[in-house]
Amino acid sequence: MVTPILPLEVSQALVKRRGKTLLGPVDLTVSQTGFTIVMGPNGAGKTTFLRTLHGLERLSKGEVIWQVPLTEARLRQAFVFQTPIMLRRSVRDNLTYPLTLRGTKKAKARQLAEDWARRVGLGGALDQQAPQLSGGEKQKLALARALILDPDIIFLDEPCANLDGRAMREIETILLDACDAGTRIIMATHDIGQAKRLATDVVFLMHGHIIENSHAKDFFAGPKTPQAAALLQGDIVE
Repeated sequence: MVTPILPLEVSQALVKRRGKTLLGPVDLTVSQTGFTIVMGPNGAGKTTFLRTLHGLERLSKGEVIWQVPLTEARLRQAFVFQTPIMLRRSVRDNLTYPLTLRGTKKAKARQLAEDWARRVGLGGALDQQAPQLSGGEKQKLALARALILDPDIIFLDEPCANLDGRAMREIETILLDACDAGTRIIMATHDIGQAKRLATDVVFLMHGHIIENSHAKDFFAGPKTPQAAALLQGDIVE
């Protein structure tokens, strides 16, 4: 039986760079299931927070503890950036690349690539060069490339920030399907409507600190802090 990597325990995590505190200290428990939305104004620390959980930021203090050894935890998670990074290869090769790194046989990798391309609406673009895709198509490819490894948890940094309504709807459907299939999702967004559609719980950040962490229904019905209330009302939050 495979040991779950979650819950994730974050204890007094602090990130400093050149003497400036970017995050923390923060404490958080990430449960085994759910869709966490990370919110906050620009500069609140959302990206640093996600990168810290994923292991891309070096902690100045504190701990980020998985239920399995760190080397195993890294293999069972994925990260999708706001601006997707495309290999200068075809859509098919972008999808097979992470699989071949894991030792997947070529025929199996191609089969999975074709399946995932169809699932995200890129079935007709398998031989197209990835850098030539539209913004929405690139984001769908980046998401498929992350999900093709069947991660236990995926982190997303505002993946729909520059997309039109149709592309956003398609991305949200893919994410909800992944969540329903058991993938734990933690995603930052500025879009309040999107947060309401997707979130099971909300982490609200200000100046690198978690000032609210609650179930989505409670957060949107009655935020506990004036900063969160102001953000939900469309006011400027500093």
